[in-house]
Amino acid sequence: MKLKVHILPILLIVLVSNLGVSQTNKVITNITLAEVLRGNYNPSDYEASIQISHPDDVVPAIQNLVNPDSLKAYLQILDRFYTRNTGSDTLSETIGIGAARNWIKSKFDQFDAEYEDRLETGFFQFDQNICGMMRHKNVLAALPGTDGTGEIIIIEGHMDSRCETNCDVDCEARGMEDNGSGTALVIELARVMSQFTFDKTIVFMTTTGEEQGLHGAEAVAFYCKFDEPLIDVKAVLNNDVIGGIICGATSSEPSCPGENLIDSTQVRLFSRGNFDSPHKSLSRYIKLQYQQELLPYVQVPMLLTLMSAEDRTGRGGDHIPFGAKNIPAMRFTSAHEHGDAGIDEDYHDRQHTSEDVLGVDTDGDSEIDSFFVDFNYLARNGRINGVAAAMIALSPEPVSFEADWVNDEVSVSIIDDNDFMHYAVGVRTTMNDWDTLIYVKDTKELTFTPNTEENNVRLTVASVDDLEIESCFSDEIFVKQSVGTIDYGTKSRFPVELWQNAPNPFDEATTISVYAERAFTYNNALIRIQNSNGQLIKEMPIILNEGINELLYNHGYGVAGIHQYSLVIDGMVIETKQMIFAN
Repeated sequence: MKLKVHILPILLIVLVSNLGVSQTNKVITNITLAEVLRGNYNPSDYEASIQISHPDDVVPAIQNLVNPDSLKAYLQILDRFYTRNTGSDTLSETIGIGAARNWIKSKFDQFDAEYEDRLETGFFQFDQNICGMMRHKNVLAALPGTDGTGEIIIIEGHMDSRCETNCDVDCEARGMEDNGSGTALVIELARVMSQFTFDKTIVFMTTTGEEQGLHGAEAVAFYCKFDEPLIDVKAVLNNDVIGGIICGATSSEPSCPGENLIDSTQVRLFSRGNFDSPHKSLSRYIKLQYQQELLPYVQVPMLLTLMSAEDRTGRGGDHIPFGAKNIPAMRFTSAHEHGDAGIDEDYHDRQHTSEDVLGVDTDGDSEIDSFFVDFNYLARNGRINGVAAAMIALSPEPVSFEADWVNDEVSVSIIDDNDFMHYAVGVRTTMNDWDTLIYVKDTKELTFTPNTEENNVRLTVASVDDLEIESCFSDEIFVKQSVGTIDYGTKSRFPVELWQNAPNPFDEATTISVYAERAFTYNNALIRIQNSNGQLIKEMPIILNEGINELLYNHGYGVAGIHQYSLVIDGMVIETKQMIFAN
């Protein structure tokens, strides 16, 4: 039986560095939890009497056990705290952020007691002046893995809420969609997943300070990445605004196209970067596990949309501090969002107002009968999270590879010291998704002809174990077909190629890439966007280094047809291509 040791916070002084981190005195209040996160524990102390670990058992159990009624009950309790503003009351037992975080921890403790003391729970405490409050606490629960390696997967959502003004600590800020929904999802997955056994450690976390600048997530990300001994975070699954299905009038682009439109079968996956991005790779992995593992069991299929942007235009979430530190991280967000958190006097959507409530009473009986959070939709998103985290927590060791384009074929050589001899090779050209996924057995060599008109492809590889679980995919490698010697002098003096935007067609944002054969001298370069009539839409500067240079273009909704985009260097139009809008 494990021995739980809870201690008073030990002040761990962390000086402000040139990384811009302003939190100090970061400490986990349960020393055993701190050790678990770093892999310093005996796995047998957390062993279940009946171990459920096979994916054929875990996946349908997650599908069956994640309960819309439980999610509703959590939200009803979160609603009672009146406000969860980061700077709100920490002493009251009934209102404010202090009461909310204590209740969340009590739920984690309850699940620990119900499922054989297999969770380690505690607060991640840090000091920072946010809304006049100096000390803040995230809430954590860890389900230790059996391999004892210290690799962890974080499922998280911010628990704080706000009204129109960041630091209005007295207003009614129920925050049901933003982000009671994500908080309830994290709590429910802690309840469900603590019944299973995984190789890697899964951490359930609710953060504070998100609304004032992602502070709670920043504190944890810095702690994991830079505070010795380091914590090995395999993936961060952030859930923020994840339970609503009604489109607001001012939903942040890219989002829903019309007020009061409904979408209860789609969820957006935001992540940082594009080519060679571990965050986009994580999103692709999540979608793959949904399609392969969970989809056969669901009654209502979901569309998982891989977004090009890191987040909605002008907005941000808790995945961003992790992604900025090269920790694989992504964000789940509802397809439809009720507002852009604006402060315009004409703003009438619910997000970041006192109107972000659970629902309304339409028949006058003092009971909510029309809900703004769809509990079935929230449950479906919870199951997607749970299965993705489970597969990462059960996955084998990843592999690396080398690749080249020889004549009309691509050659792949897999480097695998474990000799899995079963691999998945992802091939991608102009979409956020893989164009194809090739499975090979009993060989580490693969040669194939890409099904594309492009002269370049992006490749990635995963190992596959005996249970048919893919590892996390390797970094992407870019390979380009040699088309002979190009006389750039006949086209221009610049050794560059403008590539087809990806994805294409697209309906929210797309990445425009320029490939530079070698470094060269120039004064300025830009991408020029024009409509079919030649009218200038936008010009965006781009820096051209040797290799792939990428630029994200986000146009939002309400655009149809075909636009042109051109690479312009020192006033000269080098190349022009077309982009297609899907809506």
